Parts: sequence; C-alpha cells; structure tokens
Amino acid sequence: MDMSLPRELYALPQIGSKPSISGLGDARPTQFEVEFDREYGVIWGMFNPRGTPCFSLGLLNDIRAHDEQLELNQGRVLFEGEVHEAKYYVAGSKVNGVFNLGGDLGLFMLLINARDRDALSAYARRCIDCIYPRIRHYRCPTLTTISLVQGDALGGGFETALSSDVIVAEESANLGLPEILFNLFPGMGAVSLLTRRIGLRAAEEFILSGRIHKAKDLAEMGLVDVVAPDGMGECATYEWIRKNDRRRNGMQAVFQSRNYVHPITREELDQIAEAWVDAALRLDEKDLRMMKRLVGAQQRRLAGDPSAAALGEAQAA
Repeated sequence: MDMSLPRELYALPQIGSKPSISGLGDARPTQFEVEFDREYGVIWGMFNPRGTPCFSLGLLNDIRAHDEQLELNQGRVLFEGEVHEAKYYVAGSKVNGVFNLGGDLGLFMLLINARDRDALSAYARRCIDCIYPRIRHYRCPTLTTISLVQGDALGGGFETALSSDVIVAEESANLGLPEILFNLFPGMGAVSLLTRRIGLRAAEEFILSGRIHKAKDLAEMGLVDVVAPDGMGECATYEWIRKNDRRRNGMQAVFQSRNYVHPITREELDQIAEAWVDAALRLDEKDLRMMKRLVGAQQRRLAGDPSAAALGEAQAA
C-alpha cells in the first residue's frame, strides 16, 4: 500500500519579509524542488538537475538559496499563510535511478587543465556551504535530517547522504566513493563523516578501496539505517517517521549530541577541501583520461544506451 502523502509547494520567506526563495514562486526555474508535508512537518528537498545529475554550480546555488532561508527562519516554514515548524528535512532526487553522481567531473577537467586553482577552491567551498549546514541541522536542534537514496549515490552524492542523521536506501541503490579510480579522493566531507560513523582507519580503507556497495552491505557496516524494497523508499521514510515520531525529542537530542562527541567544524571541512584542490591539480594526463572515461559512461547510461553498464558498475570498472 502506498503510504506516501500528497505534498504541496511551500513558500519560505524570512519571517517578516517578502519571499526571496528562487524557484518557490519565482519565474526562474530551479534545479532543487521543495515541497512541505504539513501533517508530518516534513520538508522534501529534491534534486532535479538539468543535464548530468551531479552537483553543478547551478544545483549547488539553488540548494544554498533554499537552505539559507531555512537557517534564517530557524526551521520554520510559511505554508498557506501560516508559519509551521519543520520537524524533518528529507533530501532526495527526482532523477530516475540516480540520487546524485557527485562532483561535476566535466568542470573539474576544464579547471584542472586551465590550472585554475581559484575556481576549484570556489567550487569546493560552495559544496561545503551546502553540506556543513546540514551537518549542523541548519541551526535548528529539533530538525531531523534524512537522506532518501533511490538509485546511485556516488562521490559527493554519497557524502551528501552521509551528512544526514538517517539514511534510507532502496535495495538496488549503488553507493560509494570511486574517486580513487582517477587518483583523487572525496574532499567535501567524506573523511569527516565516515570517521564519525565507522572510525578513521575504516574510513580510510573505505575511501581507498573505491568500491561501490549495495544498501544491504552498507547497512551491515552501520552506514545505512533503513533498507527499503525498490520503489518503496518514500513509504519506508514515512514509516520510519511514524515509528519514531513519539520519541523525536529525545532522539533528536542524541543526533545533536554527535556534534559534541564527534564535532565536525567548518575549518576542518575547509582544510580538507583545500587538500582536495591540491590533489586535483597534481593529476596527470592518465588520471584525467580515466575521469573523462567515467564522464562518458555516465552520459551514455543517462542517454538510455542499453549496452552501457549501470552507473555504479561503470564507476567501479
């Protein structure tokens, strides 16, 4: 039975000001679509990128525009003329079979070839601008964050999933950090977030393996909280919310405590991102050819080429 609920678009102005969120009533199209479920207090933030479903600058800017207003409002939303408290914020995707493929590899190749360190650093900082507020619950200690992974979550896509309190993943989803395949590493949160969950040594081994995993395998490692049958991820998310809503106050206090027991600071993330920039600028022609190969595999798969490997398989090849 479909347990999902109809959701409506909501406006999110700063309280006491005019609406300023792009894509929520604006004429400008957005790559990040947001809905609000008033009954359960759930914000649904869905990636809907144009072109390759990766973290382009356009998508990153749309995410940040929304989330900045959420922070300013301290987790409150204006919906149908009334202010409501958001209890949950679910990150998901409208792209069939893909949560997010991570960094914009095409842009990376262009900037690396141009030796444009400033632009690479600016991109990395924009990624941190988006992921760090989620780690900190958008300055709202009563907001629970959930990642709903329906399809491939690779590189920065997996980093984003890890930044949530809870990860719900469908059985066929491919999750992992394949950057080592082109002699790089995931530099926008993976080291810190994996270390928080499984320890530094295991985090390093996970990153250096470059392996792509299924949701069930990651659940056994403690990296995925709920494994859902394919097509039932949204239902499983609502079921998790229903099951845990009565203890939400205590549970959210536990999640918030992670920031005290294993703090992740903006300074730490920025320093690792700069290490990523340094490493990116050291890549040679062989590394860039591998990166180009992965971009081609992604594009063929997304174009519906039946001979192309699944995205996760292509990344692991």
